[in-house]
Amino acid sequence: VAEVHLRDVAKAFGPTQALDGVELRVEDGEFFCLLGPSGVGKTTLLRTIAGVERPDRGEVWIGGRDVTHLPPAERDVAMVFETYALYPHLTVWENLAYPLKERRVPQTEIKRRVERTAELLGITHTLGRPPQTLSGGEMQRVAVGRAIVREAQVYLFDEPLSHLDAQLREHMRAELKRLHREMGSTLIYATPDQLEAMTMPDRVAVLRAGSIVQCDPPLEVYLRPKRLFVARYVGEPPMNFLQAEIDAAGEVQTAAFACRTETRDIAAGVCLVGVRPEDLTVTPAGSAAPPDVVSFAADVYAVEMCGDYDLVTLAVG
Repeated sequence: VAEVHLRDVAKAFGPTQALDGVELRVEDGEFFCLLGPSGVGKTTLLRTIAGVERPDRGEVWIGGRDVTHLPPAERDVAMVFETYALYPHLTVWENLAYPLKERRVPQTEIKRRVERTAELLGITHTLGRPPQTLSGGEMQRVAVGRAIVREAQVYLFDEPLSHLDAQLREHMRAELKRLHREMGSTLIYATPDQLEAMTMPDRVAVLRAGSIVQCDPPLEVYLRPKRLFVARYVGEPPMNFLQAEIDAAGEVQTAAFACRTETRDIAAGVCLVGVRPEDLTVTPAGSAAPPDVVSFAADVYAVEMCGDYDLVTLAVG
């Protein structure tokens, strides 16, 4: 069992509150993602789970054990760093074998695990080479391999794809999903990239200023953001927002259009209306809209051709 449970975890560095009462439960075998911009506490949260940082308050439980005061070596956690952190004076084989030698694993078992890991990640052809002769994608695979060769309870990934080009990131996203499916281990993945957060994990926790503001499956976070910060951060292009007024009957009036909402827990008064770009259709002025569709006039401000779609910026009001 590799369930991870954080209870009211807080951590400060001087006047900076990196974590502020984090409550989090990651299920056994779950692919879990921490999403947020730089400086919100993602890395601190991973390092606290790993035992590299000690919380000022709260508890960290892994696999039903309270590990809050245990050193990293006794937590059965493996971490993949943003900077790869490979030993340049060792070959790929020696980099993969190093964590096993430190734990005094028998040589025959080391050989079995290294060969299996290299085959799993497609890096068998690099085993005799030093890291500096590898491509960025190959170095990333070696860094992942050095973590999974340990067969730990929990794997922590700290922005592992941030230094790769767009095409390689796309390939590695698919590889990491396959890897998690084959290993069946608990994996906690930190990233500022919403595309990674939407496509890879079972659940996403969106962080802001050291706190979790929403924790749901990716599609739920996208379709039903619970905070304005989440609605603005998740989605590319971002959600459109219009100032509006709503009455007790649910009638909404913006500068551009009027509509009705079925949501009953909104108090009458000033509000914001959020509209995803893909829920808008641009048609020539004067075109007749279906009776159940809200239509309004707007000026085309700019058009950007992005290959498989065009991004149209509209000026309203």
